[in-house]
Amino acid sequence: MAVIVNKSIVFMVYSLLILHSFFIIAHSKKLDDNKPCKRFVLYYHNILFNGTNAANATSATVTNHTQLGNFNHGALVVFDDPMTKDNHLLSPPVARAQGFYFYDMKTTFNAWFSYTLIFNSSEHKGTINIMGADMMDEETRDLSIVGGTGDFFMTRGIATFGGDSVQGSYYFRLQMDIKLYECY
Repeated sequence: MAVIVNKSIVFMVYSLLILHSFFIIAHSKKLDDNKPCKRFVLYYHNILFNGTNAANATSATVTNHTQLGNFNHGALVVFDDPMTKDNHLLSPPVARAQGFYFYDMKTTFNAWFSYTLIFNSSEHKGTINIMGADMMDEETRDLSIVGGTGDFFMTRGIATFGGDSVQGSYYFRLQMDIKLYECY
């Protein structure tokens, strides 16, 4: 069976493909790491269940650490933590951080986080998904923002952790500088 191709149709399709490619290139956003499209600072409060604080705990160890080293290697913690605009635990939460972290190094404290920030307020509605390594020996650590929903639909960016307060092994607070570079 012979196929008859109309040259004018081929030329028209080819021209449309070139125009479409030009449109995408001309309208694609160039990311500027000095100018995020949205930026805000939140404080993450984690209160680990210690066997006696069930009323106040926001996280719990679901697997105990192994005997490999002295840095909680293998411990898995699941959390539902409040996020506030200031560093006061009793301030009204603007979001919840829900997910887990586990300790993954034998030679120093290091954790890997995977969680969702859930916003449901008059200011923001939707989620931001964050994951990455929290190298606790560093003054600041960058975790990847890998997506979102609602006001943060398909967002990408960086959440910079800074240790703000540690009180024993059952409470810590992180400052999170959230910089979004793709906003829709």
